[in-house]
Amino acid sequence: MAATHMKHLLSASALELGTSVDKLVEEFEAGWQPETTDYLRKLVEFCSSKALNEMCLKIGEKISEGSLSRFTYSMMLAWVMPDSADEVSYDECVAKEKEGRKIPPKETEEQDEIPLFYSDLMPLLVDHEPSVGEDAFVWLGSLFPLVADVVNGRFTFETLTAPTGNRLHFPAYDKFLKEIDKCIKHLQKQATPKGVELADDEFILHVEGTASTQRVVRHIGATSWPGRLTLTNYALYFEAMGVLSYEDAFKIDLSKDIDHHLKSGATGPWGAPLFDKAIIYERPELSESVILEFPEITSSTRRDHWLALSKEVMLLHQFLNKFKIESPIQAWEMHSRTILGIIRLHAAREMLRISPPDPTKFLIFALFDELPKGDYVLEELAKGLKNANSWRACSASSILRSLNMSQQSIALTEVKEEPAGESESVSCQTDHFSTLESAINQAREEGKETFMAKATTEGLKEEGIGDNILVLKEQLRPLMNVVPLFQDIVQWKQPATTLLVIITTLVITYKEWFHQAVAAFLLWVVAKMVKARRENVRDKLNKIVVWRGSDQTTIESIVSAQQGFITVQDMVKTMTIATMKIQSILVSRTNKHGNTVMLVMVGSAMLIAVVPLKFIAMATTVYYFVTTSKLGKYIANDRGNRRLKEWWESIPVVPVEIEDKASNIGT
Repeated sequence: MAATHMKHLLSASALELGTSVDKLVEEFEAGWQPETTDYLRKLVEFCSSKALNEMCLKIGEKISEGSLSRFTYSMMLAWVMPDSADEVSYDECVAKEKEGRKIPPKETEEQDEIPLFYSDLMPLLVDHEPSVGEDAFVWLGSLFPLVADVVNGRFTFETLTAPTGNRLHFPAYDKFLKEIDKCIKHLQKQATPKGVELADDEFILHVEGTASTQRVVRHIGATSWPGRLTLTNYALYFEAMGVLSYEDAFKIDLSKDIDHHLKSGATGPWGAPLFDKAIIYERPELSESVILEFPEITSSTRRDHWLALSKEVMLLHQFLNKFKIESPIQAWEMHSRTILGIIRLHAAREMLRISPPDPTKFLIFALFDELPKGDYVLEELAKGLKNANSWRACSASSILRSLNMSQQSIALTEVKEEPAGESESVSCQTDHFSTLESAINQAREEGKETFMAKATTEGLKEEGIGDNILVLKEQLRPLMNVVPLFQDIVQWKQPATTLLVIITTLVITYKEWFHQAVAAFLLWVVAKMVKARRENVRDKLNKIVVWRGSDQTTIESIVSAQQGFITVQDMVKTMTIATMKIQSILVSRTNKHGNTVMLVMVGSAMLIAVVPLKFIAMATTVYYFVTTSKLGKYIANDRGNRRLKEWWESIPVVPVEIEDKASNIGT
């Protein structure tokens, strides 16, 4: 038996198409295959597609009058509950949810940080009507990309519905669509950057630095220039503020297939890196990086927003070049999907001003550039884009055209219009998106694992260098325990162990069993890991406790710190002198030292050329252990070491003269 939502959708679809419900059902049953299951849901999909294609031709009017939001929301409800039995099941789920709300849920740290007035704001966008879930939202996105893109629809839904328990209610959905319409109209009113003629398929996506928006500052060396920044689907344009108007725009082309990068950075007055609120654009052809600052009192939300949008445009063009999307219609369709993603992000930020959403959740390329296995998703996206040789009334490019946001002059004679019935069926959509959906789910699951793993390191990243050194020392403690054992072996404190090490080293070297030795070491590590797993070491090691306290008094700590600084200073001096002496030898500043080194190197070369390397390694091993034994110490003569030290100290170095850059230029 058809459900209430199903009947309402059929009536609304028939009214939109100017036909009767019976004729609509007859048209569906003409192409219906009896062996196919889920009759009612496929009827919903058929009627929804036909009516939606008609509404997309006049989408601007439909959004303004509110009929589009109500109809598309009814589509989702009917898709979830096409049968009356589904409604009963839904009512039971809602009752369980209400019962569960009586027990206060445990709040996470992220929820604790949300202000109380923000939590109280969200019920205004919730009503007692049936709500929809993630699957219905993604299904609608596959038919109507204004609401969501099928590639990142699940991430968009998750972000939008986070304050409402991952359920989308009609007031929130209706506000989302209206905010999208407002954003589109706002972008259409923006002025073209001065001295720039935009291409036919180039559209303004974001503007800041005007009188009604927050400042944008460009830093060039020690100077700062406030101005207006404009982002299009091809480039960034910065117009420095003049006396009466803006100067001609400086263009940062994001569409070129070159080695260029965008990253976050710190900047401030006179170029000092004080505030982490800037974007840095780097390109080999530029003598100096382009630095744009987005001043804010507290966070870096504006900078992160601009960085995500700019990267999205750059990654869009990298995607088109990498997968050789040469067809103008296919390329423009991808441009349109990217533009709609940015518009959805603007709309979501207007809805959630107090706690702005993560920009990447609404952007296709920025999202899958970060997610693990995201490259697989983009490969499937490119394959689907190349196979789409038919035009749909509700494609992303068609929606932009209907909203008067596109003056694209691409001829549609290259493609064929889809037949309304067969191509819109869910079975064909499933065949088209099954591989893509599998790749998306895999990337999403691995992304959650990666997010949880990164969360475990956030606390350590926020600590200072002193605490990080303490943690590092604690982690290296097992390795430090090996050092005394190695010293005992070298100094013959355990003769049996030392002899075993010597014999093993000599046999491995003589037989050239280096590969087998490495393999044995790896197997030993695996055995240790298996042993740790069986002993449940991971459960015992819940956390690492590091003590930062010291038994030293304040004066003793200051003295030890000074001694440590002097030690580091002496090491730097020794390394500097050593490198300068080596340079003197290489350029033969004194012939005596140069001749000695050349003679030794020639003799070593002849020895290595004649004697196999394994015998040299064996002789070196035996010599080293003999010198550390009692016999070696008994017959040892330090005269050779003394002569070597005297020879090293007699090497002169090139005099060093340190001058200021300014005085050097003046002379």
